[in-house]
Amino acid sequence: MGGLCFSFMISANLFFLSSTISFAVDGFTPSQCVLDGTTLVSSDGSFELGFFSPGSSKNRYLGIWFKNVPVRTVVWVANRCNPINDTSGVLMINSTGNLVLLSQNSSVVWSTSLVKQAQNATVELLDSGNLVLRDAKDGNSGTYLWQSFDYPSDTLLPGMKLGWDLRTGLKRHLSAWKNSDDPCPGDFTYGIEMQLQAYPEAYILNGSTKFFRTSAWNELTICGSPEHPSPRYSFNFVYNNDEVFVTYKPKIESILSRVVLNQTTSTCARFQWKVGYQAWQDFSSRPTESCDYYGFCGANGNCTSEDPVCKCIQGFSPKSQEKWNLADWSLGCVRNKPLSCHEGDKDEFLKFDGFKLPDTTNSWVDKSMNLKECRDKCLKNCSCTAYTSSDIGGGSGGCTIWFGDLIDIKQVPVAGKEICIRTSAAEIVNNEGENSRKVKIAIIVVGIAIVFSGVLLVGYVIRRRKRKNEEIRERNEDNEGAPRGDMELPLFDLMTVARATDNFSSNKKLGEGGFGPVYKGTLADGQEIAVKRLSRSSSQGLNEFMNEVILIAKLQHRNLVRLLGCCVQGEEKLLLYEYMPNGSLDSSIFDETRRELFDWSKRFNIICGIARGLVYLHQDSRLRIIHRDLKASNVLLDNEMNPKISDFGLARLLTEGDQTVANTDRVIGTYGYMAPEYFMGGQFSVKSDVFSFGVLVLEVITGRENKEFSDPSNSRNLCEHLWRLWNEGKPLELIDTCLGSSGTISEVLRCINIGLLCAQHHPDDRPSMADVVIMLGSQTALARPKQPGFFIERGTPEAGSNSGNQSRSTNELSISLLEA
Repeated sequence: MGGLCFSFMISANLFFLSSTISFAVDGFTPSQCVLDGTTLVSSDGSFELGFFSPGSSKNRYLGIWFKNVPVRTVVWVANRCNPINDTSGVLMINSTGNLVLLSQNSSVVWSTSLVKQAQNATVELLDSGNLVLRDAKDGNSGTYLWQSFDYPSDTLLPGMKLGWDLRTGLKRHLSAWKNSDDPCPGDFTYGIEMQLQAYPEAYILNGSTKFFRTSAWNELTICGSPEHPSPRYSFNFVYNNDEVFVTYKPKIESILSRVVLNQTTSTCARFQWKVGYQAWQDFSSRPTESCDYYGFCGANGNCTSEDPVCKCIQGFSPKSQEKWNLADWSLGCVRNKPLSCHEGDKDEFLKFDGFKLPDTTNSWVDKSMNLKECRDKCLKNCSCTAYTSSDIGGGSGGCTIWFGDLIDIKQVPVAGKEICIRTSAAEIVNNEGENSRKVKIAIIVVGIAIVFSGVLLVGYVIRRRKRKNEEIRERNEDNEGAPRGDMELPLFDLMTVARATDNFSSNKKLGEGGFGPVYKGTLADGQEIAVKRLSRSSSQGLNEFMNEVILIAKLQHRNLVRLLGCCVQGEEKLLLYEYMPNGSLDSSIFDETRRELFDWSKRFNIICGIARGLVYLHQDSRLRIIHRDLKASNVLLDNEMNPKISDFGLARLLTEGDQTVANTDRVIGTYGYMAPEYFMGGQFSVKSDVFSFGVLVLEVITGRENKEFSDPSNSRNLCEHLWRLWNEGKPLELIDTCLGSSGTISEVLRCINIGLLCAQHHPDDRPSMADVVIMLGSQTALARPKQPGFFIERGTPEAGSNSGNQSRSTNELSISLLEA
């Protein structure tokens, strides 16, 4: 091997040893190779190929990165899942003309797979970042035996094709790194999916689940690009019998750009190198808002930027009005009137414009039809629900029709498409009559408004003054009618908070829950904060907001999150917390990668910390507080992975005169954590928190979510399945495999026992949190648990949750459900 590499090594050493020689080696022949410690550099100096170790890993990989960017930015990796554990790596051309990567003992780590043997193969790193293998006799014809652009990693560069070569069956798609230390493909992929006779679509997939669908449809853009035309980039979509692909390039050649699929952030983002800042700037990411998540509004629902976000398409109504009113749109919409499908009583079509067209998985395409033929084709098929033009250039030619429900529709203000949705003729007649009636009413109302405009204006001013007085009065009273007194809490003005969060920039957004988003901020003195911003449509009103302010301001414990201040200005209600760098517990123990960092000692410390925090709330503080929404997402982790209970918007204060059990007609909390007596009858006590703690303990031990757990034995939740295993004498079958041998079996079994004791069906059977702390710190024998509360139906969504958003977020907010 050394003889074969000799000629290249001479030229490479000359380049590295002499600062006066400016040429770089951009390729090699069968008599040369690349060793670990040497590199290829494209002729214009844009890209470099060599060996590297990602993040904190010591493994060696062959990759390509930007040459002139000071922060090494890898865009392609050869041996993604087969690293070399030393510096013995060699890249060379073998006797069959294939490019091969060898390690110790000349074992093959990675190689190309040419269909036929190449006699005069050469390798070159192009200025585009494309590593190509070509036949020397073809010169620079652009005909390649193999190229890296056909096998992307997590990055799409200008000129790369994303899509299919239908002649060879080659699929070019992005696959995210598992993490910053491991370039092996994770669960997130992005590419164009093809169905027989259906229109091609570009998706981000999480495993096999659709996570995001590119907004523009028959003019496909890249996932990290804006929905409207870009002045900096041009996109090209090709759809013919040979190929289906999309590609992009900057309109200014000097722009350094890349599109990256990131599993850690669950995004696909477009970055541009900013020379002045010497950093990559995230210009556009997807998904970033609720409507970006696939099927957010359910079947036949239209996602908008208005309030409420989801609306049913005209002619449809919510499948479950009750859940729709609670902002649970997952069930979508159903037709008001069924389609007739009779020749004598034909259905009609309503035309809609400015739509992100529905998912085309259940569609059919004929590029030769005109729109009239397309409409007739749809009417003749009882399963057809919509049609539109499939002309790529935006004309009226071609036909695409949909069958069944219309999924993942979004109102797009710019570059939206036109679609005709099939509707019952009776529905259109009713709408026309209704519209006529509305016009008459509108005329009358306008007349009255003109006559009494002065009166209305005066009334408006009076109401505004009255409302302000009521708000001031509300701020001085708590939800029990007791005076709030001195909160001893700093009040921040809105401008200060806006500056700290870059005017609530999306780049500062940590996550979002039922009450609104949470942002990371930095105050003028350098202190990092987390800002909880209640959305105007949030179900948490001023009372809940002030309730959280008062309660947390008076609580001081190392296992409770610290409130730094608040801001109430106009319609803005903001809470400023200490920033927790390690995020929420659910984003760690339920994440396939991060949970590996949590050995048994860390998990046991988290369990004990949560228990101590609850003891403080229930009996040790000067107030007696029931949290009512204890869950993994409401436990935050500080720098040292210590747990802190957060989010007291739903907590109840029990004064000395209160009973230990209270009733409410507002069932508030999160499915999967609510005690059965609270969920079914509205009774809550400190034992309600104990039940939630028990569920949380079992989740920490197993790394599984109670409400998301599924098992072939048809256990409806994690608690039920662990209970069965406990009775069968094999509870260790379900503990997290990531624990390995980091914990003693007796200690793990003891915690499972405690978790089941806390999750028992009857409140009187559950221990107090003070007893739980004693049990965790001693070796005394424990009682045998009784049956847990089996009250969660499989598939029940978290109250108020948005099913489209499946990613977990830091500092997630609690969610309320109001029921009679």
